[in-house]
Amino acid sequence: MKKTFYIFSNGELHRKENTLCFEGDKGRQYIPVESVSEFLIFGEVTMNKKLLEFLSQQEILLHFFNYYGYYIGTFYPREHYNSGLIILKQAEHYLDDTKRIELARKFVEGAVANMLRVLKYYAARGIDLAPYIEELESISGKLKENSTIEQLMALEGLAREAYYETFNLIIEDPEFRLDKREKRPPTTRLNSLISFGNSLLYVALLSEIYKTHLDPRIGFLHSTNSRRFTLNLDVAEIFKPIIVDRTLFSLLNKRMLDSSHFVKELNGVYLNEKGRAIFVNEFENKLASTIKHDKLKRNVSYRYLMRMELFKLEKHLIGEENYEPFLARW
Repeated sequence: MKKTFYIFSNGELHRKENTLCFEGDKGRQYIPVESVSEFLIFGEVTMNKKLLEFLSQQEILLHFFNYYGYYIGTFYPREHYNSGLIILKQAEHYLDDTKRIELARKFVEGAVANMLRVLKYYAARGIDLAPYIEELESISGKLKENSTIEQLMALEGLAREAYYETFNLIIEDPEFRLDKREKRPPTTRLNSLISFGNSLLYVALLSEIYKTHLDPRIGFLHSTNSRRFTLNLDVAEIFKPIIVDRTLFSLLNKRMLDSSHFVKELNGVYLNEKGRAIFVNEFENKLASTIKHDKLKRNVSYRYLMRMELFKLEKHLIGEENYEPFLARW
C-alpha cells in the first residue's frame, strides 16, 4: 500500500536505478518507489531533473515546506486523469454566480456543521459549551439567507471565531491558550499548531485531487485567481474541525507536546523538528483511522472520505447527483 513519506532532515533525494534513495546525516535509505504516494519535504533536500522525471512517471507528488514549516509549493506531475468535460464543468460552475454560490454554501454549511459536531462531542463529556453551540447554530441558520460569496465568507469567519474561543475550554493545558487567531507569524504555540495542521490538510487534499479528474486550480468558495490551487482550500473547510482540530486536541490533552517542542524566531513561534515529527505521526494516524460509512455500510478511512468528497463533487458538476458535504455523526 502506498503511503506518505516525510523528510525532516537535510540531504539528497535521487533515483537509484528503478527505486529511490535518500542520503542524509543518518546515512543512506532506500525507498521502494511502489510504496510512495507523495513526499512532504521539510529539510534542505537537493534533487535533479532525472529524479523529477522519474517521480512524474510514477505519479508521485512532492510538497515543499520552508524552515518554519510553511507550505511553499508542490511539484505536481502532469495530470494522469485528464477530463476536458470536468474542467469545462468546473469553469462553468465557477463563472455562473448561482451555481458557484450553491457549491460555496455547501462547503460553509459542512464546515459549520462539523464544528458543531466537535463541540457537541466535548459538551457530552462535561464541558460547558452551550453558548457557543447556540451561536454556531444561529450562524448555520443564516447561511441560506446569504447570496454572495463575501457574505458566506463573513459568516464562516464569525463561526470560526466563536469556535476558536472554545479551544481554551477543551484544551486542558494552560500553556496552550488561544487568545487570538494569528497566522503570519503565529505568535503562540497553539496558533502555530493550527497553522501547521491546516497546511498538512491542504496538501493531503491536493494529493487526493490528483487522483480524480478535478482541476485543483478552480475552487468555488475561495476565488480562482493568481493562487496556484484553491479547490483543496474549499474542501479543507469541511475537514479541518474533524481532522486537524481533533488531532491537536488529542496531542495536547495527552501531553504529547510541551514547550520543548517549539522555537521562537522572527517574532513567531514554530514547531521544531521533533515537534513536527510528533504532530505528523498523530495526523497520519487520524487520516488512517476509520469510521462506519452510512451509505457504503463499511468502515472507511478519513483519507478515503476526502477522496469520496471529491468524487461527489464530480458527480455534482456533471449533473449526476447534487453535492452534499460530509457531516460527521460520531
